[in-house]
Amino acid sequence: EVQLVESGGGLVQPGGSLTLSCAASGFTFSTSAMSWLRQAQGKGLERVSAIDSGGGRTAYRDSVKGRFTISRLNAKNTLYLQLNSLKTEDTAMYFCAKGFLLEPGMPMGQGTQVTVSS
Repeated sequence: EVQLVESGGGLVQPGGSLTLSCAASGFTFSTSAMSWLRQAQGKGLERVSAIDSGGGRTAYRDSVKGRFTISRLNAKNTLYLQLNSLKTEDTAMYFCAKGFLLEPGMPMGQGTQVTVSS
């Protein structure tokens, strides 16, 4: 059974930083592409970033390019998302997901809340 557990969210002021982590189990993490998704209140789910199994290929949505960095440590079955220069519009529940593209039914964790507010 795929299990994904996110952590690291919280309340941060605009311009601040956070590091999100996702602990993966129940599947072969090292051969799986992974993504970070987010959903703001009242809005749909969107893909923030994705990374291939080896970490050599990454993708970001335009609004976070240059501010967020996705990475992974296969030896620890862990996915990361470094969030810098946070803006109020980054406020959302952030989810770790198995897969590179946003697809219906893709395995996701329970999420970690990121709130950017002064």
